[in-house]
Amino acid sequence: MLYLSAGLKSDRLLEELVNYFPYAYPLPKGDTPFGVHTELAVTPWNPHSRLLRIAIKASDLRVEALPAANLVFLVDVSGSMDRREGLPMVQSTLKLLVEQLRAQDRVSLVVYAGSSRVVLQPTSGSEKAKIRAAIDQLTAGGSTAGESGIQLAYQQAQQGFIEGGINRILLATDGDFNVGISDFDSLKQLAADKRKTGISLTTLGFGTDNYNEQLMEQLADAGDGNYAYIDTLREARKVLVDQLSSTLATVASDVKIQVEFNPAQVSEYRLLGYENRALKREDFSNDKVDAGEIGAGHTVTALYEVVPVGGKGWLEPLRYQAAVKGAKQDGELAWLRIRYKTPGQGVSQLLEQPIHAVDVTTLDHASEDLRFAAAVAAFAQQLKGATYTGGFSLADSAELARTAKGEDRFGLRSEFVQLVELAQSLHTSADRERRAD
Repeated sequence: MLYLSAGLKSDRLLEELVNYFPYAYPLPKGDTPFGVHTELAVTPWNPHSRLLRIAIKASDLRVEALPAANLVFLVDVSGSMDRREGLPMVQSTLKLLVEQLRAQDRVSLVVYAGSSRVVLQPTSGSEKAKIRAAIDQLTAGGSTAGESGIQLAYQQAQQGFIEGGINRILLATDGDFNVGISDFDSLKQLAADKRKTGISLTTLGFGTDNYNEQLMEQLADAGDGNYAYIDTLREARKVLVDQLSSTLATVASDVKIQVEFNPAQVSEYRLLGYENRALKREDFSNDKVDAGEIGAGHTVTALYEVVPVGGKGWLEPLRYQAAVKGAKQDGELAWLRIRYKTPGQGVSQLLEQPIHAVDVTTLDHASEDLRFAAAVAAFAQQLKGATYTGGFSLADSAELARTAKGEDRFGLRSEFVQLVELAQSLHTSADRERRAD
């Protein structure tokens, strides 16, 4: 049971690496805001297990079709942002977004350091030169007082509130709030309270020193927004140009996934990643328990490694384990449940569908999307000790990804192959040094 989000940084969790890349998943049909697709294949690193991919694709919206947006840029201008990858990167990033604004959109600019202030009152997106000038005048220096800045940003968002539109704060910071945990809890509660008024919060992370990714994700989750880490202009373009609809427009909130495996078909299974996003079983049906949102055009991927009954798994057999009786639906590998809320609604809706055991295919016949996601998942595990990937090497991960690049419109999959090859070279060099010693 889990809720989901996406992004990329070198030390990110497995699921964030997998979800960083675009996938060609089927669009939804009918009134459902997202499509659900499952695929089952032999696991690349373990011929005795199966890799189950659960794929979600949200309905898409072109930027020009988005509702009018009331955006508040909240920028950390404290001393820790006074570096090339700090405030200068934030300024370049925000100016990319400015180019996407329409006349019906409004933008405010709030900054905080030792204190907070409004740099730009709500301004039409048609006044791009005025907005860019306000961004260009920002300078960094002083201590960090994140709470006062967020309070002021919410005031601005309320002042420019657009009924039926997108009302969102975009917080750009290195995550060094310089506040105690009790203060950060109050920030999360503020974000959670304000989302009930229709104002959401997106967090954009910059820099590396003092960077606290977990706090940034928690704040975005509390604010019913999303989170992205930006370290290059290419990444900024991906988040705020190529995926702008997904970043700003929510099609489903509090999305939860629950998978029940059939004990007549599955002896063991493990979810790849999502360690920090697990939900208690009883929370799946509890609409008061918050979960993640899905933006327009967003794709979400979850991977399970499954051991069929009779196959070799990871656990020693139990002497006194009760014999498993055949389930009523012997052909079902698992039962998939998804709960979600339509934005603005307090009651969730339930989707259910079976996953059939006979649908398994060989890796060669699996889709490019499954094979590429498997390569990324293998690489993420290899970086953390390769506990479950056995003799499947970095070279194997690179080759699997290379043969599954597909169209690769933005060149991200090719870049991943290069990353794995670089890691392989570094690993080989380290091995040679150890042998030389």
